[in-house]
Amino acid sequence: MDSSLAELDARITGCRACPRLVDWREEVARTKRAAFADWTYWGRPVPGFGPPDASLLVVGLAPAAHGGNRTGRMFTGDRSGDVLYAALHEVGLASRGTAVSADDGLTLNGVRITSPVHCAPPANKPTPEERDTCRPWLLSELRLLRPSLRAVVVLGAFGWQAALPAFAEAGWRVPRPRPAFGHGARVTLEGEESSLDLFGCFHVSQRNTFTGRLTPLMLRDVLRAAARSAGLPTLPEPDQDHTAGTGRT
Repeated sequence: MDSSLAELDARITGCRACPRLVDWREEVARTKRAAFADWTYWGRPVPGFGPPDASLLVVGLAPAAHGGNRTGRMFTGDRSGDVLYAALHEVGLASRGTAVSADDGLTLNGVRITSPVHCAPPANKPTPEERDTCRPWLLSELRLLRPSLRAVVVLGAFGWQAALPAFAEAGWRVPRPRPAFGHGARVTLEGEESSLDLFGCFHVSQRNTFTGRLTPLMLRDVLRAAARSAGLPTLPEPDQDHTAGTGRT
């Protein structure tokens, strides 16, 4: 068992357990996108990002082929990351609202970002087998974060379904039947040492943000609620009309 998140992150970057994902991430790193032709792509599994004593965890889906797979940091260098980090910054949980590279100086305040699949998948769709193969990494991360972790925001139904078994294995009691994903969903998972407040949020994918299914305000509202549960200070929301949204994706 890893004794620190730094040790875990180092081991994650060397994983080659899923042949399809290994082939894809390395092919993307070789061929590149024209706009990033001068980049040396990361081309490996992308570890979590954030402090080792985080009280709030954000769980996504998987790195983007020309985002995290290029930069080597979660949600960095793609439009989904632009939306997420802008919201984190506006809420007061990130030092800046943009994320362009792993050495851009961005820091997170009490928040760590991870995903249930650490390699970029073709068409952004990991298989159930790849999800399950990658789960031990998430389980180890949860166990290492357990002393400080108090709240989790899960982005999207895939992450929700992938994370629930890991929460159960890490020592929190998941209700049966398992709680359904929905934007704004909130579930408290009891544990022997501490409880964990679980929040559902639409994924910050372009499909959701471009269509208005997920607005910046909706995202900030979930992040603020989760931060309160985690005991983290946040910046107030400027007065403006609320745009509500419900549903599943």
